[in-house]
Amino acid sequence: MRIITLLTILLLTLGFAINSTKPAKTYPQDYFRSPIDQTIRLSGTFGELRPNHLHSGIDIKATGGKNGQPIYAIADGYIARIKVQSGGYGNALYLVHPNGYMSVYAHLQNFERNVAKYIKKTQYEKQSFNVDLYLNGETFRVKKGEKIGNLGTSGRSFGPHLHFEIRDNKTQKPINPLLFGLKMEDDMRPRLHNVKIYHLNDKFETIDSRIHSLVKKGGGKYGIKGDTLTIGAWRAGFGVKAYDHHNGVTNWNGIYALEIYQDGQLIHSFDMETFSFGESRYINAHIDYAEQKLNKAYYNRSYKLPGNRLSIYEKNEGIVTLHKDKPSKIKVVALDVDGNKAVLDFWVKRKKVIPSNSGNYNYSLLYDRTNTINTGSMKTVFSKGTFYENAYLNYQTSADDSDGVYSDMHHLHDESIPVHKYFDLSIQGDRIPEHLRAKAFIAHCDSKQKVASNGGKWKDGYLTAKVRSLGDYCIMIDDTKPIIQPISFRNDMTTRSRMTFKITDNMSTTGKARGLSFKATIDGKWILMQYDEKNDLLIHQLDERTPKGEHTLKITVRDDRGNKNVYQRQFRR
Repeated sequence: MRIITLLTILLLTLGFAINSTKPAKTYPQDYFRSPIDQTIRLSGTFGELRPNHLHSGIDIKATGGKNGQPIYAIADGYIARIKVQSGGYGNALYLVHPNGYMSVYAHLQNFERNVAKYIKKTQYEKQSFNVDLYLNGETFRVKKGEKIGNLGTSGRSFGPHLHFEIRDNKTQKPINPLLFGLKMEDDMRPRLHNVKIYHLNDKFETIDSRIHSLVKKGGGKYGIKGDTLTIGAWRAGFGVKAYDHHNGVTNWNGIYALEIYQDGQLIHSFDMETFSFGESRYINAHIDYAEQKLNKAYYNRSYKLPGNRLSIYEKNEGIVTLHKDKPSKIKVVALDVDGNKAVLDFWVKRKKVIPSNSGNYNYSLLYDRTNTINTGSMKTVFSKGTFYENAYLNYQTSADDSDGVYSDMHHLHDESIPVHKYFDLSIQGDRIPEHLRAKAFIAHCDSKQKVASNGGKWKDGYLTAKVRSLGDYCIMIDDTKPIIQPISFRNDMTTRSRMTFKITDNMSTTGKARGLSFKATIDGKWILMQYDEKNDLLIHQLDERTPKGEHTLKITVRDDRGNKNVYQRQFRR
């Protein structure tokens, strides 16, 4: 008994919680200030469930809903990285602080003058709008509270906000910023919306499922109509649809933690304290992927699929063995980072077990093995770890004589099964005329008949591309050049400070296929064009590099298949 007591004291001294696989860690509470001067209101929480990734920061709403709000350094430090890109984080700054953490500020409208001047100089040297610059500690030092830029919508941002992160500078793992003492008004409980019950076989595979609506009981408590669910299976798992809500905003944000109890014993839990970028895509094993893909609904799965490598779980058994005459009490607790919680209580028991349907499939693929399908006209290779659990696929082909289609349509199951890794997809292309082969691409056709190009290269009579989704594929042709449309440009530019063009293509791209590339010159010299990917805009700010007088502008735009368009005009400044 003395040995057990001493061991318990030792574990607690080292910061480990009993019955937990994760160390209990505290973070500095008074070291960092807020990146804004106003009250923090969130449109996105850390770890929030997003398509194909976990949200790695918090999204701070713009005060007044407009661009331009000043952004400040949260502590002393230096700018270690500057990244400018048309998508993603857009204009982003990375600051390293003496206490071992890094702060990240993304989607900025602009940078402070000296930083902006440095970036522009580098862009001209590299002849590229997109730059990713790593700096030493002497180039740009900053003080706590110093203005470093303005809030905006650059990159893949669909409303004015600051995407803000705090990372461990050594590991680059993002950590929930709200664990560092940043203040936010929140006395609102999370809300539970639905629970989904998965009927599981002896391999813990889903043989059936049902969604149940919840009964609100007040005070953050919920139940299920009738209190008891009878399930026709020996085992069950659960999926929980839950969102967090905060004072002063209407957003449905992600919860911080979820706990599942069976008869008073914790059987599953996770929290959004930290994770690594390399594991973020495993969200597709954490959620009910089919619900997200088909119905835009996010359910947190209460049991771990065998191929799930997420590190957010403190306890991950989560599967309930059902008994006919002995109901089990299930408790679901959803929490936010401030400890506000919502609780669902219900009972489950087994009814007559319904034999599982083998399903409509002709290929059985093991998640922990390399799997190959070769039908002659189509070949795929799925490497180990492509799937999160064993995948049972239905593959069929059908003739397609639509304009621009140069192969059969290959129905590789559907998009309801998640794919973690890119896999090689090869389609035979013997119907394609020689003069069109360079314009051929692997096309993915989604459930709404929207076509996207995966690109592709020829080898041994097959067109091969790396793809990351199941569904319908064929070979199509793209020999249409991109469109360059002047929005703000004319021959007389003497009274204008910038020129703007819209560039579009007939075909969207996905997977490893490249989007539009461009180059612009004035009088044969490269000029900086800001690329607004969301709105398909090229923007050039006229400066001292273009003096008064007559000039020649030339813009060249290419798509993934090498189709090219050139816009060339004279103008006067």
